[in-house]
Amino acid sequence: MELHQLESTAAQIRRDIVRMVHGAQSGHPGGSLGCAEFFTALFFDQLDHRPDVFDMDGSGQDLFFLSNGHISPVYYSALARSGYFPVEELATFRAINGRLQGHPTTHERLPGVRIASGSLGQGLSVAAGAALSKKLNKDPKMVYSLHGDGELQEGQIWEAALFAAAHGVDNLISTIDANGQQIDGSTDDVMPLGDIGRKFASFGWDVMEIAKGNEMKSVHEGLAEARKRTGNGKPVCIVMHTDMGHGVDFMAGTHKWHGIAPSDEELERALGQLPETLGDYS
Repeated sequence: MELHQLESTAAQIRRDIVRMVHGAQSGHPGGSLGCAEFFTALFFDQLDHRPDVFDMDGSGQDLFFLSNGHISPVYYSALARSGYFPVEELATFRAINGRLQGHPTTHERLPGVRIASGSLGQGLSVAAGAALSKKLNKDPKMVYSLHGDGELQEGQIWEAALFAAAHGVDNLISTIDANGQQIDGSTDDVMPLGDIGRKFASFGWDVMEIAKGNEMKSVHEGLAEARKRTGNGKPVCIVMHTDMGHGVDFMAGTHKWHGIAPSDEELERALGQLPETLGDYS
């Protein structure tokens, strides 16, 4: 896609997010809105994948694992808009017996989802194992994962980081959504994370930053640069700085919209700031 097409897609994904969470009156809009550029650039440009022939194995394709599974609205929208399942199914978000549960699961066999996530800290272990499996099977494709910065407070993340570096898993690109917010407040108030980049570097990773994680050009170029850095003996970590709730002025920059749904009036205010570019689902 051209840059303007990616930007238009991200705008529609943001509309999907607020409509889904409003419709269910449950969900996590803040982190989802902040990662719209990342998911758009990844799924519509960087990821070598086949939505039309999804299988759990994913041989010969790039794989993506969402570790902070509570931002499922942005994930589901990107999957639907890229062709994994009908866009109209977004209307069933968090519905009983539906496939689009609040946190992604595998029991419902939703195309695009290869692990259940939402129990924070586990995704990097899965991604590192999948990437090592590809290397052992001489599969040249990449493995991507996404993590929240607050999720780095989980110890399992650092065990997986040690493992990936120790085994030279250099086909792995893991992105940290560094928005400085988590459910109970800022990460600095809850448990300061220090210098995330230096920590991953000290664990043996090749680290880079995307300073403007809500600017499509920066995200697009950052993901392309990360891919160029693979194959050099180290896993790659991207520290991506985003604004929680980006795109909706009253949701932006605060942890308060981590996990609550907008009212009818708030939905209208949000949609008034988000252009309909690809057509809303019904």
